[in-house]
Amino acid sequence: MALISSTCSRILLVMLAVVVLSETTPAHGDNYLLYFEAQGIAGYSSQQDKPIYYSMNPDAEMQKPGVGFDYLHRFSGESGDWGSLGIQGRLALSVFEDDTTKVEPQAYNAWFKVKTPLSDIWIGHNRPALGLGSYFDSHPLILRTLPIQGFSYDRDWGIGSSRDFSWGNLQLSATTGTGMPVYFKGNYLLAGRVAYGVINEDNYTLGLSAGYGRTLDTMGYKLRDPDPRDMRLVGGDFALLRDNLEHRFDIFAGKWLGADTVAAMYRLGYLFGPEQRMKVELQPTYWSSNGENWLMSACFSAMVTSDLTARVMYEYNHNDDDHRAVAQLYYYLPI
Repeated sequence: MALISSTCSRILLVMLAVVVLSETTPAHGDNYLLYFEAQGIAGYSSQQDKPIYYSMNPDAEMQKPGVGFDYLHRFSGESGDWGSLGIQGRLALSVFEDDTTKVEPQAYNAWFKVKTPLSDIWIGHNRPALGLGSYFDSHPLILRTLPIQGFSYDRDWGIGSSRDFSWGNLQLSATTGTGMPVYFKGNYLLAGRVAYGVINEDNYTLGLSAGYGRTLDTMGYKLRDPDPRDMRLVGGDFALLRDNLEHRFDIFAGKWLGADTVAAMYRLGYLFGPEQRMKVELQPTYWSSNGENWLMSACFSAMVTSDLTARVMYEYNHNDDDHRAVAQLYYYLPI
């Protein structure tokens, strides 16, 4: 039985929007950040021989046309910051292969974080402590990480902990193993990651992750299989930012949704132009899980203004023999 169905998620999103609007008064100006977010997606698939309006799949939560908000509130006392609230919601348009459409409210980020002497503890909808996705925010990007590709979850409902050390970082999480919706069907996901180097301070990080549980096969808010499957993954990730080059690597091995699995991706980025406002990225992705497949992706992005970014992606899917070109306009305006 679904604890939070897509209908309940819509109700939750409305409640979160009310919280945002109640906080956005001048008196709170030093304690919050609020952004208006909008994106347009359009492309072409050679396999379908028709236009598409998504980067991956119309059932997936990303990327497709939509509008929404991103809100962060900081709570402070006499001794400094003690907590924060993050809410990110949107209305997304799905255009399916039969040309039917659906507008779906989505609660993407929805977490409350408290600082304690031992660690930062969060509860809500946030990143599981697995691999590159545990710290790399890819929600506006059309190149896909392994969790967005379907290995683990980009966001999941539950609780987690994170602590920075002089040498790196330690993260733990206990989540539902469902992704966007929440179900209680005997499913759960326990995960942990230990890293040497903090990317925001050292410009590099090398991480080892492990996850264990019984997880559900979901895509967006769609439950594709009602039975939880065994999940036992170990992984390694690496990120290095140096001058105008970015390297990101992620690999998982073990069992995912009951199948023996190996999945890996490498992303190379090169920044150039005035103030390095343009970027070219290349990304091969490979996996073996109920069959083998690989993708080859390339993306060009340019910051047109401080609020508007344009991206163009080419991707080749080996199994589907699909050549796909996708363009995105992403607007992110502080309010």
